[in-house]
Amino acid sequence: MSARCVMVLGTTSGAGKSWLTTALCRHYARQGLRVAPFKAQNMSNNARVVAGGEMGSAQYFQSLAANAEPDVRMNPLLLKPEADTRSQVVLMGEVSRELSDMPWRGRSEKVWPHITTALDALRADNDVVVIEGAGSPAEINLHASDIVNMRVARHAQARCLLVTDIDRGGAFAHLYGTWALLPEQERALIRGFVLNKFRGDASLLAPAPQMLQDLTGVPVVATLPMW
Repeated sequence: MSARCVMVLGTTSGAGKSWLTTALCRHYARQGLRVAPFKAQNMSNNARVVAGGEMGSAQYFQSLAANAEPDVRMNPLLLKPEADTRSQVVLMGEVSRELSDMPWRGRSEKVWPHITTALDALRADNDVVVIEGAGSPAEINLHASDIVNMRVARHAQARCLLVTDIDRGGAFAHLYGTWALLPEQERALIRGFVLNKFRGDASLLAPAPQMLQDLTGVPVVATLPMW
């Protein structure tokens, strides 16, 4: 497996993971690298039909940003909500009735081999795989059955960015709290914090980025404006 893996995690849903992953796909592609996006599990009713079946729309557009052919391996597990407590499960592009009927937590070990096989195949074919997480990696009620955040990061030994939406307020608490709730071996994979959707004068953030680095050892590597 030749590809380096960069992973975009978020402190919350809507922090900007999909957007930043798309931007990184285009950034690496512009350097002449072979790039593929990857998201182990996506929950969305927005899908695209590609060779092999269905994949999440976000990964479809990320593949276009990467100048890559859309491939169901980029989103091996797609959950299409049908009700508050029920989803149709699409595995490697095809609807799985068996998985759709299983309890949420019971699916993890069934689908994990498919996720790693898809990711490893993309790594073999590319120079860089840009991986997107889901929700927050610090959802500790789901950590034991995780197949989309830190379990993927550990498998790929990915260099992880943790992005937060500063427009919501509480950004430094979100970053520190997420980092603090991770087990020590997983904290070590967090290489940078990203402040997204910032308005105004970035110099007014000081001294908070340095204070956060002093607490965690992790630098704020980017402050992205509200575009």
